[in-house]
Amino acid sequence: MTACAIETGEDSGEDEGREGDLGHDSPFVITANGAYAARLAGAGDALFVERWTLDGPEPYAVPLPLGQPEEPGTQVLPLADGRVLVARRVDGRRITFSLLYPTGPETGELQLGAVEAPGSERLVLLPPSPDGICAYAMCVGPDTTTLWLVAGGAFGPEQVAEVRGDCSGGVWLDRTGRMLALDRRLGDGPVKAVAVDLERGGEVTPLLQITEESDDRLLLADPDSGLLLIRSDAPSPGRERLGWGVLGSLLPVRFPECLRLDDAEVTPFAVQPGQVLMPESCSVALRIDAGGGSWVGTWEPSSRRLVQAAAPAGWLAGSGLWTAEGVLRLPHVTAETPCGLAELEVPPEPEPDPAVALDPAVALDPGVVVDADEPRVCRPVPLQQAPLTDRKPAG
Repeated sequence: MTACAIETGEDSGEDEGREGDLGHDSPFVITANGAYAARLAGAGDALFVERWTLDGPEPYAVPLPLGQPEEPGTQVLPLADGRVLVARRVDGRRITFSLLYPTGPETGELQLGAVEAPGSERLVLLPPSPDGICAYAMCVGPDTTTLWLVAGGAFGPEQVAEVRGDCSGGVWLDRTGRMLALDRRLGDGPVKAVAVDLERGGEVTPLLQITEESDDRLLLADPDSGLLLIRSDAPSPGRERLGWGVLGSLLPVRFPECLRLDDAEVTPFAVQPGQVLMPESCSVALRIDAGGGSWVGTWEPSSRRLVQAAAPAGWLAGSGLWTAEGVLRLPHVTAETPCGLAELEVPPEPEPDPAVALDPAVALDPGVVVDADEPRVCRPVPLQQAPLTDRKPAG
């Protein structure tokens, strides 16, 4: 069991001794419904929380400063009602949680309590819950990962699950905020994506295994279509590749050749919503990072090409959202545009190439991983059923 422990009630408001990083630099985080976003804005010692409203005719930002600046390690997470959850490390051992909201010209703050997390523990906020109301955090210890409900509960932070192993990632598999996928490593073993059922006491079920030795991580999931974006070293031992699969399908994971760039790293960050039961038609937005900077790529599973485009000036790299109609919107900040949302014009896709159309005779063979150019053998069964039916717990 980890050393994370709960502390409820009003926080003392101590600000001396804030130190340490909560796991990563604060990103630009967008709610599951695309209505709000939040980030840590400012520069140097003048950092503050900033909330963006994205669902109106034009985006606009509202600063939410308090009596003193935020520390660089502060994490933020927007909720569907417009409030912003803030997680801060205090005294090197506690993570405090508050909700910030605008009250006229001022910033209101509702303190939710704290979780004990010594320096050896790392605590990260999980992506926004699909229900828009609850917020979760993951506290990772040497042997155990603890999941906390830190907003949306009745009495402050509440432990909701305990998972063996060192976990990372965090991807929601449904629209209710019940099923959560984590990338788990047990001891010195490989990383495998597992599903955690938050309504069944954190029951853990295997989700993804391409080979017994491969590191298999889940990067994104779209509940509407079932499309999964996966990173694994199964097809190329020693080098991870980007692939796709379908949740609950017997079809194998595919690793398109067009997503393998020798001189750049490709990371998906948004999937087009509303494509019910049509994973091959979902547009995927990708961040491409190389020595010359970062830019944008778009791709569909039915296509064998990656379309690359320049990002708008000041793009908050790795963030953006698709509309159901297929328009990619990218947040950007410049001196002239402190709150911008550019729409990327994506060229229409050509007709799907028959050479990469799903061949049932190949796709149903669980020992085949289909490359964009040729099939290659990769055993055993590549993708397992999501734990929404009868299943055997994995511990």
